[in-house]
Formats: sequence, C-alpha cells, structure tokens
Amino acid sequence: MSRILGLDLGARRIGVAVSDPTGTIALPLLVLVHTDRRRDLAAVAKLAASHEVARIVVGWPRNMDGTVGPAAKRAEAFASALRPLAGVPIDLWDERLTTVEADRTLREAGTKRKGRRAVRDRVAAALILQGYLAARSRAGL
Repeated sequence: MSRILGLDLGARRIGVAVSDPTGTIALPLLVLVHTDRRRDLAAVAKLAASHEVARIVVGWPRNMDGTVGPAAKRAEAFASALRPLAGVPIDLWDERLTTVEADRTLREAGTKRKGRRAVRDRVAAALILQGYLAARSRAGL
C-alpha cells in the first residue's frame, strides 16, 4: 500500500494529514492558509506528489441529517478540480463533527486555546483520514 493524503477543507485553512506507508496510521502534517482556489489546488497537488501518495481523501462535511449543503458542495467541487492536477484517485469522506472532535481531543490533552487553533485543522484532517483508513481495513481493502 502507498501513502494517502487527507484534507480538511475550511474557509480559511486546509488541514493536511498523511498516512504511514502501510496505510494504517494517519499523521497530522500541516495547515495550508487559503489564498485562492487555483493556488490551493496547486499546493495540494504539489504535496501529493512530494509525499508520493496513491490517493487523496477530502473531508465531505454533510449536514447532520446526511443531506448535502453548501460546504459539502464546495468539497465536491474542490475534489473534482483537484483530480486532473493530482493524477491520483480522490475520495470524499464523511467528516461530520471532526473539527469538534479535534478541538475536544486537544483540550483534553491540555493544549491551550491559542495552541489548539494552530493545530486543530491538521488534527481534523488526521481524524478524517484515520476514519477512512479504518473503514478500508474493515472492508479488507
């Protein structure tokens, strides 16, 4: 198996995580500050190439009732625009409440509020990716 890149798309930042080479563990990587869509797409494609990923997982923030709202549509559009640039398969993965979970995890770890803001997005990306990796493992993929 090869590495997989996980993305948590936000209005101001994109949290990025990467799996270990076995596709077992998701590791928080970095946060990209949103500039414009073209530059964001190019930065993610460059990261995918530099980490030699075989797949990208984009967080898909559906509404709590499972419907697709504006944020989920933006994630779908981002994934569609990224496909030809990255040259690897891209999957959408349900990410409901991952940012809340990331914040709770960091708070329980004793991270101060200012410190939480600095890492929350990449931790959320790792949670998205870890959920995806676990589901693949259960499915025997």
